[in-house]
Amino acid sequence: MTTILYVFMRLWSVVYAGAATETLGGLTRTQMLWYLVATESILMSMPRLWAEVDQDVRTGQLAIQLIRPLSYAAAHFGRSMGERVSRFVINLAAGSFVALLLVGPIAFSWSGLAMFLVVLPMAFAIDFFGALLVGLCAFWLESTQGIALIYSRLMMVLGGLLVPIDLYPPSVQPYLRALPFAAILNAPGRILVNPSTQLFVQCLELQAFCLVVYGAGALGLHRIALRRLFVNGG
Repeated sequence: MTTILYVFMRLWSVVYAGAATETLGGLTRTQMLWYLVATESILMSMPRLWAEVDQDVRTGQLAIQLIRPLSYAAAHFGRSMGERVSRFVINLAAGSFVALLLVGPIAFSWSGLAMFLVVLPMAFAIDFFGALLVGLCAFWLESTQGIALIYSRLMMVLGGLLVPIDLYPPSVQPYLRALPFAAILNAPGRILVNPSTQLFVQCLELQAFCLVVYGAGALGLHRIALRRLFVNGG
């Protein structure tokens, strides 16, 4: 976490100096680093859920999970969210320490922090269902590592981690903002460093839609996968 932030800080310092401007995409140099702290903390806090599901299918551990009273998806959700919150707090603390050393504090607002805390659990839930969808592909594929790699790279590029969506060409920004990746990374990060009620409402609407679509897709694929498991097992 600290290494990544230091490298990105050096890169963005060169970008701001070369552009001879105080703001890029509506963010100052200080806000940009704190934006990276938020988005990196969200991304790096995600447990390797897809690998756990893949391993359960490969080893047959899934059969033991299925006889428990809590559903397989619900058990992973509870365990994943608990682990993710702990990892997020640690990453955020480490990132904040680096940001304070490199650029100093940022002027947070109580309203912005409150809005961030509202959209953050929704972002975690959407990312969970996305990872669950990837992991459930193990019922049909020999390995889900390739899909997981593509998913993570799409998250970085299209979610506004490497480059905030506001810096993309205006013609593609509306499409990127409509993707679930933006609801997980870009929107929560912007709300933390540059909050606005309009952005908050737009983020909640997008997150609610993505949560319904992702959740329905993950639960539907979960049922199909278990039906396939029972057929194969006789």
